[in-house]
Amino acid sequence: MRIGSVQLKIMRVLWKEGDATARRIGEVISETEPMAHSTVQTLLRQLESKGAVVHEKRDRTFVFRANVREDEVGRSAAQDLLDRVFRGSVSGLVAHLLDSEEVSQTELDEIRALIEKKERSEPK
Repeated sequence: MRIGSVQLKIMRVLWKEGDATARRIGEVISETEPMAHSTVQTLLRQLESKGAVVHEKRDRTFVFRANVREDEVGRSAAQDLLDRVFRGSVSGLVAHLLDSEEVSQTELDEIRALIEKKERSEPK
């Protein structure tokens, strides 16, 4: 499931709050950058058509909630990036990140630990 960057902002609000009205979502997002209420509504409809969001009617108000977990969206986005940009090459992605991004010693240690864990879990 492909979710755009602005749609992802809406999803983050729903993952954090559990459920929210379009107005509430707009308020939270507008704390950091302005977003029109009509834009929030349009994006919610798009997310609903993708199956990422569902709503229920409470009184006369639609209340939205995420229909997918955050880790599912992250996994899908990572796989999409890996496939589209790096032609499925994990080492290509890692090499690009190491060459182009500032990586702290702590992050390098975490990456080494992840590699070692993966090596231990793989059958020889």
